[in-house]
Amino acid sequence: MRGPSIFLLVAFAVLAGVSPAYAAENAAFDLPWWAWASLLFVVSFALGIVAVLGGIGGGVLFVPVVGGFFPFHIDFVRGAGLLVALAGALAAGPGLLRSGMANLRLALPLGLIASMSAIVGASIGLALPARYIEFALGGTILGIVVLMFFGRKSELPDVPQADRLSTALRISGVFHDPYRQTDIDWKIHRTPAGLILFAGIGMLAGMFGLGAGWANVPVLNLVLGAPLKVSVATSKFMLSIVDTAAAWVYINAGAVLALVAVPSIVGIMLGSVIGVRLLARTRASVIRIVVIVLLLAAGIRAVLKGFGI
Repeated sequence: MRGPSIFLLVAFAVLAGVSPAYAAENAAFDLPWWAWASLLFVVSFALGIVAVLGGIGGGVLFVPVVGGFFPFHIDFVRGAGLLVALAGALAAGPGLLRSGMANLRLALPLGLIASMSAIVGASIGLALPARYIEFALGGTILGIVVLMFFGRKSELPDVPQADRLSTALRISGVFHDPYRQTDIDWKIHRTPAGLILFAGIGMLAGMFGLGAGWANVPVLNLVLGAPLKVSVATSKFMLSIVDTAAAWVYINAGAVLALVAVPSIVGIMLGSVIGVRLLARTRASVIRIVVIVLLLAAGIRAVLKGFGI
């Protein structure tokens, strides 16, 4: 059996083991705190591997899986989810800017709108009862599953003409594509629609602590018409802006618990390192199925928790 397959089976085994372990809710709290911290580290490590191989942010996997199968209050899980996404974005941001893939002129206006709505979303999320958040989170995750299943991407979208707003904001650029060995000029269109969509994305990111890469990339690539590599890199950089704004709301409300946040961040970061090493040897189609199945199970679990089941 090949190495990547072994890691995927380990990841599934760990995640599958968590579910029955916590199915009996009363028995779950019998475990000492260090056991939960250790288990959280192992699961986060596995999620870090799967997230890199699946090409998605760790937050979108972390919140539904840990929120669904661990005994922590959903507010602490969402706060940790934002920090998990933020840690990865801060680590990758400088390199992406230096490479020219991430574009400041594209990221700043969209990130500003998303940040303001993320603060509103985080405030609303902390004010709502936990079961409403669980139900809405489950619905959002199932929506992401549909988006991933039917979604498509365009490496170099056709943008006949830049719109007036993007021209006024001078949102355009040139990046060097090492794979094609050429410089690529790009511009965007439909900027007003993009700003509205990013307001909604920021709201969901702040409310559920998911990060927002799962939605940023399709909007940047398919709606605004940015090249796929620019979309992925700029999305990653934008997470450092949007998630910082939302994370302060959770920190100020006391919704960030070191017991949850520290092993999660360390586990995700270490898992991401392993995931990067496995990336070249793994079949993308298999990983995509793994991620979709994982999100589907976590989304259904969140909806059931919302119903009190």
